[in-house]
Amino acid sequence: MARHAPRHAPRHAATRRAGAAHAARSTGSSLGRPVLATGVAAAVITSAAVAASMTGGTASAETLTFAVDGLTSSASTEQMKTEQADAVRVAADRSGANAQRSVEAARSAQREKAKAEAIAKARKEAAEKAAAAAARKRIIANAQQDPKAAARMLMPDYGFGQGQWPCLERLWIGESGWNYKAANASSGAYGIPQSLPGSKMATVASDWRTNPVTQIKWGLDYIKRSYGTPCNALNQWDARSPHWY
Repeated sequence: MARHAPRHAPRHAATRRAGAAHAARSTGSSLGRPVLATGVAAAVITSAAVAASMTGGTASAETLTFAVDGLTSSASTEQMKTEQADAVRVAADRSGANAQRSVEAARSAQREKAKAEAIAKARKEAAEKAAAAAARKRIIANAQQDPKAAARMLMPDYGFGQGQWPCLERLWIGESGWNYKAANASSGAYGIPQSLPGSKMATVASDWRTNPVTQIKWGLDYIKRSYGTPCNALNQWDARSPHWY
C-alpha cells in the first residue's frame, strides 16, 4: 500500500531548510568572520565619534581636548625651553654689560683719584712754595737783626749744604763778628765778609754799606769761587797768621 505524501510537504520542508540555512548563514556570519565584525564595529565607533564631534558630542570633545592639550603641552614645553634660553642669554648679556660698566667705573674712579691726588699735590707744593717765599721775605726783612738766619737761608743758592754752616759761622765770627757795619780802619775791609775794599760788594747791589743780605751774597760767591766751600775757606783762615781768607 502506498504511503500518502502531502502535496505541500516538500515545499514546507524546503522552507524549513531554507530557514535553517539562513540561520546557519547568519550564525556563520557572526562567528566565522570576527575580524570583519570588529572592523565594522570600529568603523561604526569611529563614525559615531566623528558624528558626535560634528554634533558637539561629549566623547568627541573630550578626545579633541586631550589631543589639543597634548599639542599645547608640547608647544608650551618648547616655548619654555626657548624662553629659558633667552633668559640665560639676556642674563649673560646683562652680566657682561654690568662687568664692563664696573670696569669702566673702576677706571674712571682711578682716573678721578689720580687727578685729585695730582691737584692735591700741586696745591701742597704751591702752598709750601708760598710759605717758603713768605719765610724768605721775613728773614730778609729782618737780616739786620739776625744776619745768621739770612746766611743759612742763602747758602743753598750757592750749592752749600747745611753741613757747611758751622764753618761759615765760625769764619765770619772771626772776620766781623757778623756785624754788617764792621770796618777795618787799617785795611779798609768792610762788612760781614770783610770785603777788601768794601766797594767790591757793589757788584751785588748798591746798598752794600747797610744791607747784610747784599754783603752775605757777595761773601758766599767769593768763597765758592776762591775756596769751593766755607770749610775750605776756614781751613785757610786758620792756617794764616794774622788770619785772613
